[in-house]
Amino acid sequence: MIVIPAIDLNAGLCVRLAQGDFSRSTVYSDKPEEVAIRWQEEGAELIHVVDLDGSVAGSPVNRDVIRSIVQAVTVPVQVGGGIRDQATIEAYLAMGVKRVILGTGALSNEQFVRQAIATYPGSIVLGVDALDGRVAIRGWTEQTDFRPEELVKRYEGPGLAAVVFTDIKRDGMQTGVNVPAVSELASAISVPVIASGGVAGLQDIVNLMEVEDAGIVGVIVGKALYSGAMDLRLAIKAGRRRWKNGDVH
Repeated sequence: MIVIPAIDLNAGLCVRLAQGDFSRSTVYSDKPEEVAIRWQEEGAELIHVVDLDGSVAGSPVNRDVIRSIVQAVTVPVQVGGGIRDQATIEAYLAMGVKRVILGTGALSNEQFVRQAIATYPGSIVLGVDALDGRVAIRGWTEQTDFRPEELVKRYEGPGLAAVVFTDIKRDGMQTGVNVPAVSELASAISVPVIASGGVAGLQDIVNLMEVEDAGIVGVIVGKALYSGAMDLRLAIKAGRRRWKNGDVH
């Protein structure tokens, strides 16, 4: 299981929000590219970047910062937030971004998402953010009546690289990953799932690995890394090993 460090961008700064609330933001660095270098040096195989401002605006806001991050590291970078047209996808891929994450567009423009998956197979990730079991959109500011699996099933197929599933209530709270919800989604679909939201420590890696056969391939870690509750090197090491009764073997 791959452990993926997150870099969330707000006004060009590396921040973490609590439950997606911009008024509950903590700034961790004014040089996000240096944060990316740190995660790479600690063993990250993939870096997850979110343009928080873009998620709300509906178009990229922190594009220049993302370019700096991509140029600063050699590991793949996946980017989400405000990607709602083909021109934006093409611009990010041309910039060197490995995969782009589509969220709100999956509900507002189904044809766009299908075309993107067909045009850029393996480069599109579906971002599914859930609040109380229902999909939320537009930077988590609007809740819908769709269940996560209902949304994903629209786009299942070999071209879709993965699904990032985020439990909004747990995001940035370090209350533990919602393992039952992640496992339920992974079991219901054929696309690899990356868990996000609530990671508190190594035990969350253990818990996810116990159900990874359902189709869970990775976990995104944010607040736990920035607060010091989790060591990325140890988390990556844990993700590469098999666990039994909570012990590493």
